Amino acid sequence: MKKTAWFLLDNRMGSVGQAKGVMQSLDESKFDIVEKKIEYTRLAALPNCLRGATLLGLTKDSKASLYGDFPDLVVSSSRRTAPIARWLKKKSGGKTKIVQLMHPGNSGLKDFDLIFVPDHDRETKKSLPNMVYLTGCPHRVNEKNLSLAREKWQETFAELPRPLTAVIIGGAIKGKPFSSENARALGREIRAIKQKIGGSILITDSRRTGSDAEKLIKEEIEGIPAYTYWWGENKENPIMGFWACADNILVTGDSVSMPCECCGSGKPVFIFTGKNWLTPKHHRFVDSLVFGDYAAVTDNPDYLEFRPKQRLNPSDAVAEEIEKLFF
Repeated sequence: MKKTAWFLLDNRMGSVGQAKGVMQSLDESKFDIVEKKIEYTRLAALPNCLRGATLLGLTKDSKASLYGDFPDLVVSSSRRTAPIARWLKKKSGGKTKIVQLMHPGNSGLKDFDLIFVPDHDRETKKSLPNMVYLTGCPHRVNEKNLSLAREKWQETFAELPRPLTAVIIGGAIKGKPFSSENARALGREIRAIKQKIGGSILITDSRRTGSDAEKLIKEEIEGIPAYTYWWGENKENPIMGFWACADNILVTGDSVSMPCECCGSGKPVFIFTGKNWLTPKHHRFVDSLVFGDYAAVTDNPDYLEFRPKQRLNPSDAVAEEIEKLFF
């Protein structure tokens, strides 16, 4: 008999991307998947130790959507959705199993049946029997999605000289701005790659990049053949097409999600870390990708020779552990 699985999806796109990756990896013959859209009030900003196993901080409509028959499984993928999962388990009398993607903080950890924690957090978080460690985080860059994107986007990029280098740019992180020095250094790195191997770039940035840094990068790459998707442009997001059609990928190391998605493509991935920018946590994460032969850092003088041994696909590992809870 199929199990009902609720995925709690809020407004954090990185978390939603992780959840959707796991959804796609679960066996459809075993699970009926339901997406529950979660919207918050300002009380959601309270720490989880105060919210507890409650619906405090949810809008009226979000609360209403959670009543009725309780599911067999709830998957939470952000700190703010963790109290909701705990509330559902409590209200179901323990019938509902709850799974957390990424560490939710220290409140109510023992309530979860499984917590998936990035390996780079292992040394800073207390380990519990219900924790499973992963390299990186789940994502939706799998062979099926890549194949569909390749078919959709390859004609758009067909006139660009090869090889194609996808460039995926993040930006400021908490307490660490994306400095003009690092923006220029990244732009120069892009140009250096194209001077060595030729071809074109497929480039995109994010809200965190900032207009000043974006302007500096544009100045440094002027004249390089490119397909661009700058933050705020009113056209379809080509990011899956970038991963599918690129010959190699340059990505900044300020995010966990972006490099993991890039490493899911199976292409050579080069990570730009900049100077005085990334936190110790980010550096541990980048090191884990390098140690696993999923990526190389641009500080390595021979990084353009790097070839991955395998694709990074934590979503399948998460789905396998979830299925063990029931079958």
